[in-house]
Amino acid sequence: MAHKYLVTLTQGEDGYIVAECPSLPGCVSQGKSREEALKNIQEAIEGIVEVRKAQDLPIPSPDIVEISVAA
Repeated sequence: MAHKYLVTLTQGEDGYIVAECPSLPGCVSQGKSREEALKNIQEAIEGIVEVRKAQDLPIPSPDIVEISVAA
């Protein structure tokens, strides 16, 4: 079963795009471009999930909440 995790992207001071998955503490990656950062964070998320499964640890559920704000 595939899960969707929220990923945040921010511009680092060094010019790299920093990607972080708040649902998985410590799951951070980066890339020279948005596409590279997203590819790298996907690999990081997959790695964390794989390790947690192998160690029989719980896998945090994605906590995506959508809020509408009038503009």
